[in-house]
Amino acid sequence: ASQMEGGGASDELEEVEAELGKKEEDGPDGPGNDLETAGRAKEPARRKAWLPQAFVQSFTLTFLAEWGDRSQIATLALAANHDSAGVMIGSVAGHALCTGLAVVGGRMLASRISERTVAFVGGFLFLAFSIAAFVSPPDA
Repeated sequence: ASQMEGGGASDELEEVEAELGKKEEDGPDGPGNDLETAGRAKEPARRKAWLPQAFVQSFTLTFLAEWGDRSQIATLALAANHDSAGVMIGSVAGHALCTGLAVVGGRMLASRISERTVAFVGGFLFLAFSIAAFVSPPDA
């Protein structure tokens, strides 16, 4: 009762198994795709960013680091008493020069000293300054 006339059910079963075997070889999304690339194939194509990743990261880092620091407060006070356009142009030029020197110096330093050494020296200096701040009495 479970088989159809003339072995039709077994023929159909073999046909389905053959199709399933072919789909496993080809992957779920067609020929040439396997399970590892199947998820990536379904992702929508991302648009190429018009800003380089280094620009976005450095802008975000600088913006967040400078927000509310002394130089920003000093610039605010300066702009309150002087021409705001001149203060803005001078502040941007000064910050660009300072950051440019840091980039060039960092590039030169990275070519001569390993990243591990820089991290070790930076960590040591951080600890030294924190101990010095803890030990020395605050100025009244």
